[in-house]
Amino acid sequence: MQLSNEVVLRPRFKFSVNHDNEDLLVLFENTRKTQSEFIVSRVDDHVFIRIPKHKQHFWSPQLHLEINKNEADNSSTIYGLFGPNPTIWTMFMFFHFVVIGLFFGFGVWAYTNWSLGNDYTIQLFISLFMIVIWFALYFGGSLGKKSGMAEMHLLHHFMRDTLRSKGIHSEH
Repeated sequence: MQLSNEVVLRPRFKFSVNHDNEDLLVLFENTRKTQSEFIVSRVDDHVFIRIPKHKQHFWSPQLHLEINKNEADNSSTIYGLFGPNPTIWTMFMFFHFVVIGLFFGFGVWAYTNWSLGNDYTIQLFISLFMIVIWFALYFGGSLGKKSGMAEMHLLHHFMRDTLRSKGIHSEH
């Protein structure tokens, strides 16, 4: 699994296994009782693997697995998504939308003042400052991803070891 792509803030992966999806879901559900290193929860065909609260930091990732049954045979496809806590991700996206909204708003205001022959220095400055803030948010997210990289590997190894404990290997 390649996790070093610098552009992707929420890495994804996908692979197939020769087992029924319900067996896999129950396997992950049973790990809740047999280990205490991770918090494992299941909702329908989705499994969420998280770091316990006392070990988490602001950028701690979680692993979201969606295990779908392949209708053609008795196999399943596992879709994985690494990402921050959903609350953190929502806040992060909210800040991005606020910054882009302010950029466009002040940009239109600056253009309007320019068209009317009025002073537009402040609006132009704020528009350019929004670009700086957007880059700061992007690099903050990249740094957050890097700070959670070791935990991403722990989550991935836990998923892999859980599957291998029952002799399940991926078909790459």
